[in-house]
Amino acid sequence: MYQPYPSASGLPQQPPRIQPPRSVLTAVKLMYAGAALSALLLVITLVTIGSLKAAIVARHPDYTAAQLHAAEIAGVAGAVIGGLIEIGLWLWMAWANGRGRGWARVLSAVFFGINTMTLIVIPFLPADRLPPSAGGVRSAATLIIAPLLWLVGLGVIVLIFSKRSGPFYQQQAAL
Repeated sequence: MYQPYPSASGLPQQPPRIQPPRSVLTAVKLMYAGAALSALLLVITLVTIGSLKAAIVARHPDYTAAQLHAAEIAGVAGAVIGGLIEIGLWLWMAWANGRGRGWARVLSAVFFGINTMTLIVIPFLPADRLPPSAGGVRSAATLIIAPLLWLVGLGVIVLIFSKRSGPFYQQQAAL
């Protein structure tokens, strides 16, 4: 028995993909810029990791060689893991917001809130209360890049919650 090949009209119709508005596209580009800034900060942290040992010794002069080595390993691992997570979150949010996922818009706002609290609290912490990956030192790069990352995040939030972006997220949720 012969069955004709189904034509395009016989297949279920997929709704057309809605193109994101310029505000969402700009927000996605800003998220990529946030990932690039985070990568730059990670590279600077790794390049200046040599100051970590001196900072640990200054904070804990009674550490044995084994304790000092363990603290260095923890500091480097914390910096690398934290940096990679931050880069991954920027890229994930860029991908999800570019597709109009409403949960990504909310999660982006939560991440921005966490970043805001961190930016407010960290400068007021005494050096001995900073995490080991910071080495107790507030580098010039961190003092410059952290506020830039916050400004990028602010731009993202303004753009994805703008009036022009709202319908895109609502239409995508309906699909």
